[in-house]
Amino acid sequence: MVRTALHVLELLFALTVLYGVALVHVPTALVLGGLAGVVAVERALAGPPPTAGKERRS
Repeated sequence: MVRTALHVLELLFALTVLYGVALVHVPTALVLGGLAGVVAVERALAGPPPTAGKERRS
């Protein structure tokens, strides 16, 4: 629960920053948004692989 709340806060912060940059210069906000997307995908892929269930030990 806490981890989900932190992810939501992080997302809101990033969107707020991108919105503020877009008010000044739209192309820069698009570039930063693209970089943020790449970082998000890399972070998602760096985590441990999801498991379907508990592994059985013999």
